[in-house]
Amino acid sequence: MAHQEDRGHPRARRSGETDRPPMGWNSWDSYGTTVTEAEVLANARFLAGHDGGVLADAGWDTVVVDIQWYEPTARRGGYNDAAPVLFDDHGFLRPVPERFPSSAGGRGFAPLAAAVHDLGLRFGIHLMRGIARRAVEADLPVPRTPYRTGEIADTASTCPWNSDCYGLRHDHPGAQAWLDAMIDHVVGWGVDFLKVDDMLAPYHADAVEALSLAVRRAELRHGRRVLVSLSPGTGLSLAHLEHLREHADMWRVSDDLWDRWPDVEAQLGRMARWAPHSGPAGWADADMLPLGRIGVRAERGEPRHSLLTADERRTMLSLWCLARSPLFVGGDLPTSDPDTIADLAHPGVLAVAHRSAGGRELLREGGPGAETVVWGAATDDGSTRWAGVFSTASEARRVRVPAASAGLPGAPAAVVDVWTGELVPLRPADATTGGDTVLDVEVPAHGVRLLRLDAATGASGGAA
Repeated sequence: MAHQEDRGHPRARRSGETDRPPMGWNSWDSYGTTVTEAEVLANARFLAGHDGGVLADAGWDTVVVDIQWYEPTARRGGYNDAAPVLFDDHGFLRPVPERFPSSAGGRGFAPLAAAVHDLGLRFGIHLMRGIARRAVEADLPVPRTPYRTGEIADTASTCPWNSDCYGLRHDHPGAQAWLDAMIDHVVGWGVDFLKVDDMLAPYHADAVEALSLAVRRAELRHGRRVLVSLSPGTGLSLAHLEHLREHADMWRVSDDLWDRWPDVEAQLGRMARWAPHSGPAGWADADMLPLGRIGVRAERGEPRHSLLTADERRTMLSLWCLARSPLFVGGDLPTSDPDTIADLAHPGVLAVAHRSAGGRELLREGGPGAETVVWGAATDDGSTRWAGVFSTASEARRVRVPAASAGLPGAPAAVVDVWTGELVPLRPADATTGGDTVLDVEVPAHGVRLLRLDAATGASGGAA
């Protein structure tokens, strides 16, 4: 467990580097367990503005290689039981050289991380909780200790959906020593972002603390910041909030989300619970954005462009930004459709994630499948306010909401639709509106009207 001198360093609060949610690309939605170095680099170049990409200037700055980069028999559509994972003489996982050629000769991810850094981006990888089962069976030496890997594993602690690893015995001194050495090893490759899985469902408090300590020590040794993302978030409770803030930078609040409307709709409720607690002290993560061309060799489905409609896509992006969720897109960017790329780069929408505070649900009314849900957010000084008017109905419909109930005070004459740049007039207070200025808008099926009010002018034209 953590030594006393290493405690008291909440991860996000000590970073001092950003007050916006992390953003980037992750290989999972497109490539599942099978992504290759060439595919990672193609997406990194696109993210960085090469090959027609426009996302880096909008804040998309991290590239993450998801699960089983160490599994030579990895396949689309799921995991192999008792997979023949690759590891070194200390039980540290190694990239598969057939998929990541630059890793050959024991170089690990250092060359790929350097290539991503040369593009001005951050580099991340996925890890499972614990230690590879095959490394435990090999009973390897734990660096700089008298212990061996067979002693430090908790063989009764396993992941219910992936058989690669055992948990660690965090009451054994060799467990922290091995974890420290392993994390130092991967941070030494140039890793800036760690997505660590099988941590939260169930909630493994000892593993969360041990990981946080190992990362803190690696940061001090290598002199740079490493973001820690925990998943999955199935059934995650706010009872863990302060513990999460102390030991992680972001944490999932749901199971995997795919390109299905019910998945998006469910996040309206989850993020209503978590958004008031999300910010630079730690980011509640509504999961990756399954947008663009996904399913190339993924866990679920055939190659496809996201099955979400354009309006559902904008609902997702609007909600994630109002809730200030991390934004990690899963589509293969070079082959994704231009409309999706344009939405991901929309400066007016991303300004909500980058500049707002206090995003929260303000109003929810109506029955299942036909709810009106209203969110509000504002800059710290109140000079700009945003309102998101969502409809869960399967057909377009008119929604009438008092402007004050949407967080738009002062009875403005008009607000701006952020997605389109159009002015949206408000109905003035009179006998027909019950004495309230009313926001009266047409909302698409499963759609949103994301609105902005700038206090200096009452309203502001343009989409930015």
